[in-house]
Amino acid sequence: MAAAPSARSRTTNCRPRPRPQESEAAGDVSIRQAWYGEGLWTDHFRDEKDARNYCGTSATVPGYEKYNPGQDGYFWRAVAPDRSALDDTSLCSRLMFWQDAGEVPDEPEAPTPEVLAAYAYDKVKVPETEIELKPAARPTVNLPTWVWLDAATFKDVTVRAELPNTGLWAETTARPVALHLDAGTKDAETYPSSGDCEIGADGSIGTPYTRGSADRTPPCGIRYLRASGGDSGPYRLTASITWEISWQGTGGAQGDLPDGTFETTQDMTVQEIQSINR
Repeated sequence: MAAAPSARSRTTNCRPRPRPQESEAAGDVSIRQAWYGEGLWTDHFRDEKDARNYCGTSATVPGYEKYNPGQDGYFWRAVAPDRSALDDTSLCSRLMFWQDAGEVPDEPEAPTPEVLAAYAYDKVKVPETEIELKPAARPTVNLPTWVWLDAATFKDVTVRAELPNTGLWAETTARPVALHLDAGTKDAETYPSSGDCEIGADGSIGTPYTRGSADRTPPCGIRYLRASGGDSGPYRLTASITWEISWQGTGGAQGDLPDGTFETTQDMTVQEIQSINR
């Protein structure tokens, strides 16, 4: 259900209806029923005439006087979030109906905080996964490559969804929890050995490289053991950020949603330093 009477469904699962005349008005008043002619907007919603709902459970419903002018509320009707949801719409067969403002219809399929949280989940946009490397261009065999991310980039991302004039709301929050490194070859070591770099309380990952740290072990990084090249070309370093997603909403409702993992790849041309001993 949704407080959006202008939304439409292109398909219905009711009895066949005659093709409307050009002069007839037409409109959907539920996912599964559309009316043609004056019976939709005048007889029932203006002139208080009862109407039959022929979809789902057959019932007679009382009409409205002039669309309820002066009353504080909205007409509600069933809508489908997308066409894939039209396959099972039997629970949302009620005709468009009036609901006082500040109230949610007493319907099993009416919106809930969890429904709004799922809607907000679809709108979450997290920052691009862009890591800093040192050395950035041509790492050297057996020397560590430091990996880190700016603390200012990876912060919680929150999206709020509300259903106006109902008191229903939900906030979905994505929180970065892990960075995983895949060197792109078995001839490499990751730091730590699992390849999972922890994210600090400030949102930072790893430690920025500083001058004189070339021989130190980075808290987050890679050490290549063999030069790249040949038929295989450069190694493909993959960095994946996992975002843990949770939600909270009206009345203390809360829960978790599926984590999201976003990755970026980068070519790594690894060189080998040649030396001559005398």
